[in-house]
Amino acid sequence: MLGADRRALSQDTAEDVPAAIGRASLAASPQAAHNDRDAMLARGEKTMIRNPIPWPGGARCACAITFDMDADSLIHISRPKDGHDRLYPISMGRYGPTVAVPRILDTYRRLGLKQSFFIPAWCIEQYPDAVDAILAGGHEIGHHGLIHEDPVETRGAAQRAAFETALDIHRRRTGKAPRGYRAPVYNVTQQVIDLLIEHGFSYDSSLMADDIPYRMTTPAGEVWEAPVHWGTDDWPPFAHYAEIDYLMPVRAPSDGLRAFWEEFDAQYEAGGFWVGIWHPFLTGRLARWRQVERWLEETLRTKKVWFAPLEDIIAHVRKLTLEGSYVPRTEQLPYYTGSQTG
Repeated sequence: MLGADRRALSQDTAEDVPAAIGRASLAASPQAAHNDRDAMLARGEKTMIRNPIPWPGGARCACAITFDMDADSLIHISRPKDGHDRLYPISMGRYGPTVAVPRILDTYRRLGLKQSFFIPAWCIEQYPDAVDAILAGGHEIGHHGLIHEDPVETRGAAQRAAFETALDIHRRRTGKAPRGYRAPVYNVTQQVIDLLIEHGFSYDSSLMADDIPYRMTTPAGEVWEAPVHWGTDDWPPFAHYAEIDYLMPVRAPSDGLRAFWEEFDAQYEAGGFWVGIWHPFLTGRLARWRQVERWLEETLRTKKVWFAPLEDIIAHVRKLTLEGSYVPRTEQLPYYTGSQTG
């Protein structure tokens, strides 16, 4: 079908050949791609991103579907007294690792994709079969808290303990430390940034200060950001979760997903970076994933896109920066050192 060329590509690293590039770009050399890009910029063609990143292999856009495999951690952290006996939300969460993740991995395997999953450490221990399957497929697993605790509500010694306990579980269960982090509900604090730098993380994927990856520096060091935003998050169109006071009208699959495709079209036009922030128990549902699979097939067939895990995308940008061939935008942290309202 689409697969043999991309499956071969997917076995190489970001510094060699990209994980999965759409068929439309397979014939292009890296030098030709850079020349094409320079010509596009010189002609002023849809360059709304001021400092577009030169993507490898002739790709016009870097793409990552990232799944937060929260499973039923959400009900336990939000309703600690009786969450264990609320069977409806438990079953809804369990759908992710037990039904949706195998379905998602089948698609990735068929299309030759390697992607990123962010998993609370409690879920890593609770759902070993899903974790084993993700690792066997060569996908990235990133840090996503201990049991989806909110960093804004878990500060100081409690935050350090949760972060480092989760890190130990990652090392023990996956055999290595994660390179990336995504905060539960995106609630990164300066303490979390400091912990990421202290423990040698490559990137965070929770903040929203740009359309493309950027660098964050602090007095302690630096960490990269693979930015997100709510326009490509599946929670607003598909989540309906009374137990955590989130009651939204659930959109039809074509309606909810259309917003993601429009975001992709804009990033592709600008030579940018598209990332989906999805959840297996939401977008992994049958009718939704059926449409995602068709979109993937069409996109890989017709577009110059680079699908890769976030760790590979950040490694690529960092490599270009160290070589001096790209200058990223830099955010200096902390933004503030105290209350701005007195």
